[in-house]
Amino acid sequence: MTQQNIMMSPRELEKTISDFMLELGIPAHLRGYQFLRSAVGMCVEDMELVGSVTKLLYPDLAKMYQTTDTKIERAIRNAIEVSWERGNSDLFEELFGYANTVEYTRPTNSEYIAVVADYIRLKNNLI
Repeated sequence: MTQQNIMMSPRELEKTISDFMLELGIPAHLRGYQFLRSAVGMCVEDMELVGSVTKLLYPDLAKMYQTTDTKIERAIRNAIEVSWERGNSDLFEELFGYANTVEYTRPTNSEYIAVVADYIRLKNNLI
């Protein structure tokens, strides 16, 4: 028996990612929100990008948004920090195995992107 990929339209995928990011506590007005949404979408489609965040993902995003890799990385890091400080502790516990408490530092950009992309893939049967 083979597994079938169930496809979503790009618009449906973007909406799914946006809804989940808002649930995680990432404000939509942050520049990093757009970058993170695109990064997660790209990783949902190709999980191998997660292993090459600085070599492939950030440069691709920089070209897409006509900016630099450094600005992409910093904006995503800021969005994750805001999310980690203000977000849903129960959801972080479910996703990362630990919550946004004093004894735990926030996940790295690549860890955050990987976990969110994998969660969306699994939740929506995009395997």
